[in-house]
Amino acid sequence: MQVEKTALAGVLILTPARHGDARGFFSESWNAKTLADAGLDYHFVQDNHSLSEAPNTLRGLHFQTPPHAQAKLVRCGRGALFDVAVDIRHGSPSFGQWVGVDLSFKNGRQLLIPAGFLHGFITREPMTEIIYKCTDTYAPDCDAAVRWDDPAIGIDWGLQGQAPILSEKDANAPLLSEIAPHFSWEGAV
Repeated sequence: MQVEKTALAGVLILTPARHGDARGFFSESWNAKTLADAGLDYHFVQDNHSLSEAPNTLRGLHFQTPPHAQAKLVRCGRGALFDVAVDIRHGSPSFGQWVGVDLSFKNGRQLLIPAGFLHGFITREPMTEIIYKCTDTYAPDCDAAVRWDDPAIGIDWGLQGQAPILSEKDANAPLLSEIAPHFSWEGAV
C-alpha cells in the first residue's frame, strides 16, 4: 500500500497495489495490520456505497458532529470523481483549507479523511460509484453540512461554468462561519 501525505495533515492518499493478469486484477483496499504498521489505526464500522448517474453531481460538504464524528476512507468503484476534504478543527493552522484528489476506478486511489474534516465530491463521469468506510455509524442527530460553494473556503470544483446537481440539503447548507465549532485542533494528526 502506497501512502502519500497531502497538504492537510492527517488527510492521506492510499493507493493499494493491483495484482493483475489476463482475468483482471486483485487489490487489497484495506488491511488493518498493514496500515497499523504504518501508524494508521482506524476501526471502520460501516461501509457506504452511492451511485451518481450524471457527471457534475456534487455531494457535500458533509460531516458528523461528536459524539458520532467519522473518519472516512473513500474510493471510486466505477467512473471518476474529485474528492475533497476541508479542515474544520478550530485552532488548526490549516482551518478552512481544502485539498482535492482525483479518484477513479482506473487509478485505484483512496482518500483517508480523519474526523474533524468536511467531506464532499463531484462526479466526473456518468454512473460513478463511490464506496467509503466510516469509523462510526450514521447518526441523523449528528448529521451536518457546510455549503459546497462557501467563498471563505473557495473550492475549485472544476465546473467550467456548469451548475452542479445538488440535493436540497446541500443547496441550503450554511456557511462554515455559521456553524458551531465541533472540533478542536490538538496538534499533529
